[in-house]
Amino acid sequence: MGIVIGIDVGISTTKIVGINKDGIVISPLRIKATDPVTSLYGAFGKYLHDNKISLDDVEHVMLTGVGAAYINEPIYGLPTNKAEEFLADGLGARYETEIDRMIVVSMGTGTSLVQCDGDRIEHIGGIGIGGGTLQGLSRILLKTDDIKQVSSLAEHGDITNINLLIGDISALPLPGLPMDATASLFGNAKSNASREDIALGLICMVLQSIGSGTILSSLNTGIKEFVLIGNLTLLPQCKDVFPAMERLYHVHFRIPKHSEFCTAIGAALYYYQGILDKKTKGHPLHGKQ
Repeated sequence: MGIVIGIDVGISTTKIVGINKDGIVISPLRIKATDPVTSLYGAFGKYLHDNKISLDDVEHVMLTGVGAAYINEPIYGLPTNKAEEFLADGLGARYETEIDRMIVVSMGTGTSLVQCDGDRIEHIGGIGIGGGTLQGLSRILLKTDDIKQVSSLAEHGDITNINLLIGDISALPLPGLPMDATASLFGNAKSNASREDIALGLICMVLQSIGSGTILSSLNTGIKEFVLIGNLTLLPQCKDVFPAMERLYHVHFRIPKHSEFCTAIGAALYYYQGILDKKTKGHPLHGKQ
């Protein structure tokens, strides 16, 4: 068996990984482009070049992500199929964490939630808050949609100048709520707030909203393990926001090593686990056999 290439074709970025016959992930790569097709072919070519992989070394190509809908032909004549994105989320997160029972939180342009319980993987919903929200609001309020720049600004911000905390409205902690818990996102924002404070407020608003939505989605399931994947996991502010929510709600948020590549990993695993042989939803695009 050769290498199976998993490609997660997003709206603005494409993530690509290779998995060999031993189940080892080979050098994940991410490419930005103005359109999904350019992004996919750019990522594929660069990936093969950087890792000295020839087309003959590739056994199969698996596509997933919203941008995969724009691809309806074999990639460079190779056998090519499409994997269900939510199933790929679950397979990739399970591979990376070795957890069988969890909710996978895919933080992309928006956020999708996938519940995993053994071999049962199902999409349970999502919220329209994610990286797109952060970019859009940053564009309006900070005159930039460069997430790295926003994150850098946020490192020098003070959240107490933006959010209203329990300590601001109560002389004593409320049941289950410490004094530093958020009472209202942007509830303490001033008209002259600094760009740094606004940047931190925006990031915390997006991350806290995602965290709260995830916790609410787990009610009555008994699940307390949440695996965060997607580009937003790269924000350094995740290391502050999610541990605080863990302490407050007694749950566990995990960010795996290859968090932004989990969906691409899952797409390759979709092939390796023989799902294409069992289901007709693989959407064969044909290519050389």
